[in-house]
Amino acid sequence: MEPDRNTITDAHDVHDALERATALLHRHDELVELAMDAADASGVPTSPEESAQRQKVREELRLLLDPLHPADVAYILEALPLTQRLVVWDLVKADRDGEILLEVSDAVRETLIEYMDDHELVAATGQLDTDEIADLAPDLPSEVIENVFRLLPPEEREQLREAMSYPEGTVGALMDFDMVQIREDVTLEVVLRYLRRLDELPDHTDQLFVVDRAEQLKGLVPINRLLVTDPDVAVGDVMTRDFVRFNADEDAADAAAAFERYDLVSAPVVDDAGALVGRMTVNAVVDFMREKTDNEILSAGGLREDEDIFASVWKSVQNRWAWLAINLITAFVASRVIGLFEGSIGKLVALAALMPIIAGIGGNSGNQTITMIVRALALGQITRANASKLFIKELSVSALNGLIWGGVVGVFAFLIYHNWQLGLVMMLAMVLNLLLAASMGVLIPMAMDKLGRDPAMGASVMITAITDSGGFFIFLGLATLFLV
Repeated sequence: MEPDRNTITDAHDVHDALERATALLHRHDELVELAMDAADASGVPTSPEESAQRQKVREELRLLLDPLHPADVAYILEALPLTQRLVVWDLVKADRDGEILLEVSDAVRETLIEYMDDHELVAATGQLDTDEIADLAPDLPSEVIENVFRLLPPEEREQLREAMSYPEGTVGALMDFDMVQIREDVTLEVVLRYLRRLDELPDHTDQLFVVDRAEQLKGLVPINRLLVTDPDVAVGDVMTRDFVRFNADEDAADAAAAFERYDLVSAPVVDDAGALVGRMTVNAVVDFMREKTDNEILSAGGLREDEDIFASVWKSVQNRWAWLAINLITAFVASRVIGLFEGSIGKLVALAALMPIIAGIGGNSGNQTITMIVRALALGQITRANASKLFIKELSVSALNGLIWGGVVGVFAFLIYHNWQLGLVMMLAMVLNLLLAASMGVLIPMAMDKLGRDPAMGASVMITAITDSGGFFIFLGLATLFLV
């Protein structure tokens, strides 16, 4: 949805709206608590004055929310605890429910849908376009989807069925059906008269799609060319025949990369036969890339899914326990590695103080490598031809970093403990652990990608575990060989 002139679009103003909403909700909670305390003490129901105060606060909240863009309301809802979130949700105009449900995160959407009955959900969903309904469908009860299907006109019903048939992460799952189609044998004057009869153009309309009677895509007419060309010229004479198009089954990530590469605003989507079935727009691409980035950040931290920041403690524990369990196991492994060298540490206590340096630097270096590789995989920059060169390059970077910073920590160790052999062991251990970190930083995400998994999933947890255990083993092993 495009912001209108009453919509808050400045980030500072949105944050200010959240602050004001929070203050009003705090006041509302205080009034509710006072009313409950008074009722418990005297058994007298809420007085008219107290009811009027609460109603005044709710009305102020309503006046604050009404001018806001659905995305701004979604921002406020995501920042509120559940009880306050539901107060705000009750005050939102019913005709905006569907738009706001599209804007909130998956986790917050789940809490709002649980609070709504089937009638409200059908009404909210009925306000949306078919592609938007398809976006919400996975979160809606099956009976709600069935009711929505029955209420849609036949053409839109078929569009919804088609949109829901595409797997998540494909172009078809992101495309919309709201577009302007024209024929190549008419003049631009005819096209202009047709456009003037429309109430408005679909959002992000920067070009018109030229199709034949079999819906085969023939070309595009940019809006700017339509406006500056003689109206008597035929569409076929000015349309662009060389353009970017996507197949509905194509990977959405590849399409998003093409949008960035060619600075696209919209692009046609065709089926295997070349027939126009929809279009992809830049706003859908931006939403897709934001969600993809969020998922990568969560996966890298070992979180299984998007989490409502005000979710219940138990639900948050369920979301986080898996990688914590893995981390605990790897911590036990690291502790046993240290246990193997208890004798060496007992003879040279300095080892206990220095070994966290080796492990810590290795973990940081590995995370840097993983970040670069995950980004390259996301952009499709890694191929069979260049993978080995990239691997060698990362090893070379780590070797040089190891020599530089290993030399620094070696000098540091010598100055503190006056033992030049300890300094050399520190430097060698640093080089070897950084080489290990680089190797794992390349191999872990590439292996995950090869297996069809998210390359960032748990990457930081795994690399930290490997560089901790490996760093301890390398440093203490070298120390046992050369110092003890």
